[in-house]
Amino acid sequence: MTEETEPRSLDAHESIMIAAFEGWNDAGSAASQALDHLVHEWNAREYAALDSEEYHDFQVSRPIISRMPSGDRVVSWPGTVISTSTGPWLTDRNLALVRGIEPSMRWRQFAGEILDYAEDLDVTTLITCGSLLVDVPHTRPLPTFVTCEDQATRALFDLDRSDYEGPTGILGVLGHEATLRGIRVLSIWVGVPHYIAHPPSPKATVALLGSIERFIGEPIDLADLPYEVEAWQRGADELAEDDDEIAAHVRQLEESMDAANLPEASGEAIAAEFEQFLRRRDGPGSK
Repeated sequence: MTEETEPRSLDAHESIMIAAFEGWNDAGSAASQALDHLVHEWNAREYAALDSEEYHDFQVSRPIISRMPSGDRVVSWPGTVISTSTGPWLTDRNLALVRGIEPSMRWRQFAGEILDYAEDLDVTTLITCGSLLVDVPHTRPLPTFVTCEDQATRALFDLDRSDYEGPTGILGVLGHEATLRGIRVLSIWVGVPHYIAHPPSPKATVALLGSIERFIGEPIDLADLPYEVEAWQRGADELAEDDDEIAAHVRQLEESMDAANLPEASGEAIAAEFEQFLRRRDGPGSK
């Protein structure tokens, strides 16, 4: 995968599906929490739910029992929900959000069912979101990577193909099956510092949301996430202060990253960040 460069946004009238799953593809829960944030901020409504009996081993992904305010006890079963939202946004856009848990079985059937719904919704682009553990310091911007198999899309957004070969998760299978159906697939991953991998990872979630925002051309209200990032940063700083080995490792990672990233910011990168700020500022509900 190659580090993300400044993209144009996708066509304002096409339908887009964004997907993330808990499990192997979701270090620090960064990707699944990004989808949770989008569902909430975009007032998405459930469109379809996949039958959890078909795809999950409940000894691996156990159901949750809880008590309602009424006093009744309920069981919540693991599964995958497809939600849809039509705005309000600056452009005429329909979006579908897929949020679930990586299935235990029948992956091809699972991917096929999701893509059947995608075709029902006239989806032309699938954006898959994942997070992985990497050697990066928490004190620097977390790396995001975007890849695509379609040659025309790579040329449009100045992307590369992924050079990864090896075991894959449900994101890889879903993306492959979508490509076979003629759906354009953008794969977005964010790196989570391996020494603070315990969820949540709000800094990684914000990095993913920033990449999604650039590609879809829609402002994403971050709500309380910036405050959560600050708290996460303070906690990581305290961890390094209390552990000499971690502190030395962080300094080494900082030196490596700073050497690789000089000069620190190009004019194009600064312009991209400023345009993103303006989109968010001028988005729906701004005064």
